Amino acid sequence: MPFGGCSLKDFGMIAVGSFLLSLGVSWFADPAGLVVGGISGLAIVVKAVTESWFGFAVPLAVTNLVLNVPLYIISLKQRGFGFIQKSIYAVLLMTLFLWVVEYIPNIFDFKDDLLLAALACGVLSGVGIGMVMRVNGTTGGTEMLAAIVKYIHPHFPIAKLIFFIDAAIIALGFFIFGPERTVYAVISVYVCSKIIDSMLEGVHFAKEALIISEKSKEISEAIFEYLDRGNTGIPIKGMYTEEQKEMLMVIVSQKEVVQLRQIVTAIDPRAFLIIGDVHEVLGEGFNEDYDELSLS
Repeated sequence: MPFGGCSLKDFGMIAVGSFLLSLGVSWFADPAGLVVGGISGLAIVVKAVTESWFGFAVPLAVTNLVLNVPLYIISLKQRGFGFIQKSIYAVLLMTLFLWVVEYIPNIFDFKDDLLLAALACGVLSGVGIGMVMRVNGTTGGTEMLAAIVKYIHPHFPIAKLIFFIDAAIIALGFFIFGPERTVYAVISVYVCSKIIDSMLEGVHFAKEALIISEKSKEISEAIFEYLDRGNTGIPIKGMYTEEQKEMLMVIVSQKEVVQLRQIVTAIDPRAFLIIGDVHEVLGEGFNEDYDELSLS
């Protein structure tokens, strides 16, 4: 295990993710004045304020490192090196990339096209953060601060804490860059969050169907014959009628939903059918491209 217990694959994911996040912040958020929350957003504020008030701009990389260091020192004392190991790699690499990217010519001039800047930043940041989080790392900042508070106050809702910290940072952008750019910053954050969700929960969306029918056996056989999908029979009891019944549960792809509905209604028009979203399915017939957890 190279890099002190972090596998080469994990380190590669962290490196690529940190680079993409750095591109999103340095090439799109910063030139357009989009304060997107987190340490990155705070770094954009610091750069703008120091340039306006003192005539020189503090580089994004410097603020990113300076603000993260005390958080990691505190977290190291609280939980030990193992807890922050991968996150340290991410922060150090992002600091390096933020510095390097400043010397790479930006081929995209989106600073006056706020929508494109917001979308580009959201996509790159979302993919970058998602890659880091896929290997159980973080990019530091507000997440690490929230973890520190959570350690001191275990019952404090960490999601709300992260939200309020990020909201406060975005609010700073309102006073520095104005309402229009703040709105686009929120759009960028939304796009980023949706992409992170899709990367962590899976993009192989499927549907779960629950079927209650007097003809569950016939429906089950038809599902297997026409869709080639297995299904599970679950004993249930109707609380109003107190009748014992069997409910079928089956997972199908999105394109199979229409055919499933046709099968059920053709066999039993009175069947009770519930269809809901499933964000990720692993196993035969669905997405099987995942890493196995080694328990040895």
